[in-house]
Amino acid sequence: MPNILGDKIRKLRKEKGYTLDKLAELSESSKSYIWELENKNPPRPSAEKLAKIAEKLDTTIEFLLDEGEEVSKEEAADAQFYRQYRKMDSATKEKIRQMVKLWGDDA
Repeated sequence: MPNILGDKIRKLRKEKGYTLDKLAELSESSKSYIWELENKNPPRPSAEKLAKIAEKLDTTIEFLLDEGEEVSKEEAADAQFYRQYRKMDSATKEKIRQMVKLWGDDA
């Protein structure tokens, strides 16, 4: 039985150039925990730790847990961006909206 969660974590981790140690440090996990997620079948992630891992990999829990390819990496990145955007202060949000408007005018 394939470990889709582990495969996705490993692929995204390597795309970012992260070692097991680096992702563990960024996500406040242990190296062995990340290794187990990537290699044990079935993995048994904690929701809290998986949320931190997804954030550090610029994706969503939904993408990591989706056994099909219904959620694309691009859609997951957009969802992650929106979650970050919602946490920003009003002034920063306004600057981002202005930048997007300027970029849209060039198209």
